[in-house]
Amino acid sequence: MFEFVNEQNLPQFEAFVQSHPKGHFLQSHDWAPVKSDWKWEGILRRNEAGEITGAMSVLLRKMPGVPYQMMYAARGPVCDLHDADTLRELTQGAAVLAKKYKAYALRIDPDVSSSDTEFIELMKSLGYVHHPGDKDFNGIQPCYVFRLNVKDKTEDELLAAFHSKTRYNLRLSARKGVTVRVCGKEMLPDFARLMQETGNRDGFITRPQAYFETMMDALGENARLYMAFWEDRPIAGTLAVHYGNKVWYLYGASSNQHRNVMPNYQLQWEMIRWALETGAEIYDFRGVSGDLTPDNPLYGLYLFKKGFGGDLVEFCGEFEMVYNKTADLLVNKGLGAARTLRRKIKMLAHRSEEQQHKNAVSARGANTRAEGQPEEKKD
Repeated sequence: MFEFVNEQNLPQFEAFVQSHPKGHFLQSHDWAPVKSDWKWEGILRRNEAGEITGAMSVLLRKMPGVPYQMMYAARGPVCDLHDADTLRELTQGAAVLAKKYKAYALRIDPDVSSSDTEFIELMKSLGYVHHPGDKDFNGIQPCYVFRLNVKDKTEDELLAAFHSKTRYNLRLSARKGVTVRVCGKEMLPDFARLMQETGNRDGFITRPQAYFETMMDALGENARLYMAFWEDRPIAGTLAVHYGNKVWYLYGASSNQHRNVMPNYQLQWEMIRWALETGAEIYDFRGVSGDLTPDNPLYGLYLFKKGFGGDLVEFCGEFEMVYNKTADLLVNKGLGAARTLRRKIKMLAHRSEEQQHKNAVSARGANTRAEGQPEEKKD
């Protein structure tokens, strides 16, 4: 039977989500304060022995212009994804929430490969409409990500699997005097400034400093701010999250200057090392485009992440359970323009990361030519 999460069973819910192979920080109750403009609800499913077999975090938000709410279960549910009984009862619990809060639909984007046709057909049999992901960043969460398997690996083994150019740039960064430190909230003003500088340079909207403060407060030891310094000046930074068996690279920013010293390579390496330290199995570089043609503006970003030896993962996309077709139609019409704007913002953000990489490579090439060094060195 399903049950809703309350103060008594919340510790059990959190322990289950964190320990499950499909656990995700977006399914954690700890993420709720970060999304303060959404209401959080949790659903549990137990078997006849009282053991938890599934969990799902649901965020609810009233939609503008209509008296209805949308429900969203980011990267949910957390369970054996071929357990029909658990999926059915979690779905029933969501339907009860939909009635209580006048929700017109539930959207989920599970951490499931597009090749898992058994799961996709099971979800369809439960009444969900499947929206396969596309090759760009049109979904709420990216459909394509790069993941590095770090389970039982050593630093030397991981380094040996990097592309030779990636190893070279990593050494170059250290040789140029770049250092990376794990910092507290005292460095968030610099990180937010670098984020704004990056957004201004590449034309996308950035999060305010308060958002990152809330995230670090909510996630505690599971969130880390990494800052790259050159001559004691912060020139780049990243925010990473560790939860369960994974570490995710969430946000990155860099100064307009000094990109030729390659701070991004050291930042990635230090986050990968954190994954090793925590005993994680996966380091997630997050989104890339699914269009792998060399003329794609985001192809360089794909090559940058691929250089660390990871694998391209395509998720199955989104599933939607519609409770009120009329409201769904009204909301989708009203959100059409907003979705278009969101897609543009996401594309600009990822193009920004790609441009940072290109600029750094160009600057390094000019620098090495001036020094009489080869532009690229093999191991």
